[in-house]
Amino acid sequence: MSQSTKFDAVILGAGAAGMMCARYAASTGKSVLIIDHAKAPGEKIRISGGGRCNFTNLHCSPQNFISQNPHFAKSALKRYTQWDFIEMVSAHGIAWHEKTLGQLFCDSSAKEIIAMLVNEMKRVGVEMLLNTSISSVGHNGDSFTVNLGDGTVITAASLVVATGGKSIPKMGATGLGYQIAKQFSLPLTETRPALVPLTFGDDVKAGFSGLSGLSVPARVTANGTGFSEGLLFTHRGLSGPSILQSSSYWREKDAIQVQLLPDQDIFSNLREMRQSNGRKSIGNALALILPSRLAEYFTEQLKLTGNLADHSDKSLKFINDALCQWELYPTGTEGYRTAEVTLGGVDTDCLSSKTMEARDVRGLYMIGEVVDVTGWLGGFNFQWAWSSGWAAGTSIASK
Repeated sequence: MSQSTKFDAVILGAGAAGMMCARYAASTGKSVLIIDHAKAPGEKIRISGGGRCNFTNLHCSPQNFISQNPHFAKSALKRYTQWDFIEMVSAHGIAWHEKTLGQLFCDSSAKEIIAMLVNEMKRVGVEMLLNTSISSVGHNGDSFTVNLGDGTVITAASLVVATGGKSIPKMGATGLGYQIAKQFSLPLTETRPALVPLTFGDDVKAGFSGLSGLSVPARVTANGTGFSEGLLFTHRGLSGPSILQSSSYWREKDAIQVQLLPDQDIFSNLREMRQSNGRKSIGNALALILPSRLAEYFTEQLKLTGNLADHSDKSLKFINDALCQWELYPTGTEGYRTAEVTLGGVDTDCLSSKTMEARDVRGLYMIGEVVDVTGWLGGFNFQWAWSSGWAAGTSIASK
């Protein structure tokens, strides 16, 4: 770092939102310092998307986000869109592809996105302090103060909190952002793990034990919101995209509804098989529709016996309904250890939707995951990081 300890803006957190904010905050010559406790910037970017970073989604819209104020994200998402970020990625020569459902990934490595953001920050003169702890944050009546672990005191006219949520603590996630919000009297909504596998009681887990590692298409619904994607059985319960998506809407003691093979008419398939091959056992018939281990599980759970010819339409409808209206009661989630994001955070009512600045604390900004805006799985949370970071950064740059 330079000898100066006075900056126009200090950004806490060198993740996706923080680096995006720094790049734009410094674009008009403002002095900007970004601080992180990690040894390298963008650690969650690096591990995301299996190392290829699902950096945005072609179909991104405010409807893909959860917040107590569903309108809050509209301004930032409209003013800095997925197309704006795609333009930056392409300008840096990063090759990308659409995987499914509009999800965009790097062809090569997530490290390309990190390098792009670091280079963009360098280009506008952002200073970066890594492997640096923060002992306290305050305001001296004139400027914000950031006290570092080595005793250095940084002062700045603007303070940006981009410290993320509580998800994936092994990456160093802490509740620092929430502590700072409380210190400056910014209200918080309830926080909980989101985009996280669901766990079950021992009785259900015992039945699932032989299914671990099995994946099947499903539509999973929690509290009226459903997602049709893959469902994965694990030794702890259920995971896969459809479950991770639904976990953001599930609450303790609620049921989830699972429709296996939502694109198939299981009842009609069973009737056709009964007509063409009535001597086939019901278990073997199910194994032609479902993965064999799952067919065996339902054959046992539903106590199915006999051949197809032994089963009336009413019986086949019962089987169909068991597979298409499967109701399960999770006992919990795997928690922040495996959650991709934190649901809830700094209450949006106390922030400007245009700039992310606190309404009652001039110069204090909250961006990214620390805010009560949570995206669906599929690149939406990164887009919120880019959009909210840009909104705060351009606000600082224009001051």
